[in-house]
Amino acid sequence: MRQMPEPTDSASLDRRLLAAVADERARLASRRAVLRGGAGAAAAALALAAGPGLGLRAALAQNGDFADDLAVANYALTLEHLEFAFYRDGLDRFAEEDFDDGVYAALTEIRDHEQAHVEALVATIADAGGEPVEEQTYDFGADDPAAFLEVAQALENTGVAAYAGAAPAIADPAILAAALAIHSVEARHAAFLNLQNETSAFPEAFDAPLTPDKVLAIAGPFVAGTAATPVATPGASAAVEITGFAFRPKRLEVAVGTTVTWTNLEVVPHTAIADDGTFDSGSLSADDTFSHTFAEAGTYPYFCDYHTNMRAEIVVA
Repeated sequence: MRQMPEPTDSASLDRRLLAAVADERARLASRRAVLRGGAGAAAAALALAAGPGLGLRAALAQNGDFADDLAVANYALTLEHLEFAFYRDGLDRFAEEDFDDGVYAALTEIRDHEQAHVEALVATIADAGGEPVEEQTYDFGADDPAAFLEVAQALENTGVAAYAGAAPAIADPAILAAALAIHSVEARHAAFLNLQNETSAFPEAFDAPLTPDKVLAIAGPFVAGTAATPVATPGASAAVEITGFAFRPKRLEVAVGTTVTWTNLEVVPHTAIADDGTFDSGSLSADDTFSHTFAEAGTYPYFCDYHTNMRAEIVVA
């Protein structure tokens, strides 16, 4: 067994919890708050797209790019469904007096904006001859007002970065106009929620865009039930996060030809080693990644050599 090096200083803790977000956004939302507020075990990066309708699986080409403009619109709609459901269901559990003066009213207005975004995207997709994705089942787990505001902050900032990452792929002027009109409002929501969580409303001069895999790695933990089963398409990629001394997801189902990438979000090193020796990451320090492409079907259990209680499996079909 490899000898585990000593961990670095505790100041790196926030960085590892936010490693799924670009460095420029590291001050915006605590990754720990997202995972604490979400359903128990995190879903995989592709989880959010496994529900009915087009979904991200169909929206993305095999090289990870968007298949077409409708795919981008459905990607945005997937996130807007999640945000609207979060405010709609969450605000039903709280009262105005649970928040500081004026906050509940502002959150209600944000909820109405998210509903309008859903309706606008559904209409845009339908008008273009596409099939809008449907709302899924979510479990946000934000049981108190403070947690609700933390999750809201994380979702809004993620949404802003998601639109920034997807907009360059849009060719249709009507779809691009709809996306940009929503993006600017999402940025206003994010600024308001940053202030509610005592962070800067505008922490950077430039916002860093996020790719779909990073966006879904953040949003995926909120998808409940069978929709959270991660399944990749042939030639696609899938992600495993090493965080909280666990591989997340613990069980990942992918197609033959999928490249799986492990990212160590811990300050301490970890490994990902297949029981049968199919893959061995070697020692992964903080933020290190390791990728393996699965060429044959089968079940591949694996473990961390430093922490042998950490076990997971990749199922390739």
